[in-house]
Amino acid sequence: MIVRPKPNLINILTSLKGSIFKKIVVRCLMVTLLAAAIVLVETLQPNYFAKVNATPFTLLGLSLSIFMSFRNNACYDRWYEARKAWGDIMVAIRSMVRETQIIKDTPQRQTLLRNLCGYTHALNARLHVKNELQAAGSWLEPRPDEQAPDISGRILDHVGQQCSALAESGAISEWRYTSLANHLTSLTHAQAVCERIKHTPLPFAYTLLLHRTTYLFCILLPFAMAESLGWLTPLFTAIVSYTFFGLDAIGDELEDPFGRDENDLPTQSMVRNIEREVLTALGETDLPPVLEPVDYVLS
Repeated sequence: MIVRPKPNLINILTSLKGSIFKKIVVRCLMVTLLAAAIVLVETLQPNYFAKVNATPFTLLGLSLSIFMSFRNNACYDRWYEARKAWGDIMVAIRSMVRETQIIKDTPQRQTLLRNLCGYTHALNARLHVKNELQAAGSWLEPRPDEQAPDISGRILDHVGQQCSALAESGAISEWRYTSLANHLTSLTHAQAVCERIKHTPLPFAYTLLLHRTTYLFCILLPFAMAESLGWLTPLFTAIVSYTFFGLDAIGDELEDPFGRDENDLPTQSMVRNIEREVLTALGETDLPPVLEPVDYVLS
């Protein structure tokens, strides 16, 4: 995720970090060169463009912009819902840290909280298609079976068993156990939300139609502008293609908030914050450093 001060006019015009321009520059350049070639043909053979009307392009551009705004809103909703799910994870773990203060057996509480911290590492690895056990192994006791299809879920199962054992031994009251079990349910729900977002992209036909329409509009647009605008056509074609290709690429980027793009969620930073809070609750003073943005990118 891009983290930087509010840009001024110069930064708005020159910033590339976090901009979608790097991904679409080749497409914009090709369309602009095509527009220049069309203007050249129109200059040499003006009769070819005498009957081209701009009205259909106006209607198509309006329809395309509305269609694209719906898709981008849907993609942003996925990004924001994923961020809310990770917010719920942080709330649930902080609540469990607070409510386990009643446990007098320090080793038992330490094992429980370290397993919760390992859960966040495992879930983050799962969402980024990495090895869950390798990411969380140093935090877990005991380690789940490597062949388990859902390491993150197995960790929560074990934490639930720990809470049940504490209730049976009288270390925590029945209502305290119920509260901890509710927090574990919240973690399970948040994980399910993240997995739904990760494994259920927008319908491919929906995305394909938008891609094709965007390319057709940007390629055909110079034919409508060549006669009336002349050599200004490549300039306006570049502006229009930058807008439409850019919105299209932003939608692709936000569709998967757990990817590796610059504007994706900084889940690694959130995991580090949870790690620091858990270690602080366990009395540790040698904490891992807070992750800071590197070249304005927070991972």
